Amino acid sequence: MKNNLWLTLRHAEPNDAEQLLSYLNQVAGESENITFGPGEFELSVEEERAFLWHTAQSATSFYLIAEIAGEIAGTLSFSTGKRPRIQHAGEFGMTVLRRYWNRGIGSRMLAYLIDWARHTATIRKINLRVRVDNLPAIHLYEKYGFVQEGRLTREFYLHGQFVDAYIMGLQLDPPLAHQSSKN
Repeated sequence: MKNNLWLTLRHAEPNDAEQLLSYLNQVAGESENITFGPGEFELSVEEERAFLWHTAQSATSFYLIAEIAGEIAGTLSFSTGKRPRIQHAGEFGMTVLRRYWNRGIGSRMLAYLIDWARHTATIRKINLRVRVDNLPAIHLYEKYGFVQEGRLTREFYLHGQFVDAYIMGLQLDPPLAHQSSKN
């Protein structure tokens, strides 16, 4: 990783619940690009633990933790619809602590998500929502092939102002089956 920091990416486990809630409260106070502010992430440790357990049991969702020296530096959560008609598509949310911005953590987590999704037998579409004024994030998503598919007006309300969000998506096609040719 940039600046010679060692980054570990791993799936969250139920025993991460307390540390994750503390992390989420911290990141909520550092960024206005996420959907919740300080004190607004209202899950108890037990509820977060149950959420992490259920996420770990699903073949089409996960919760990724990015760690530096044992500290949570970022997270990415992804889940798909539960019904057969929509379980091929899912949405993700990502956070990174401010002191680790612009160090490649978001890029690494996004690459992990795309690689993981390509290897499932189900996921064929990854969706996201991003504030229209979050240009670094939009650039990152476009770098990985996401395209703008729409605009949600008044998606965020901050400091007495509405902020729109883009809906972006990445289509994933199944790998072509290798066919042997007969002579």
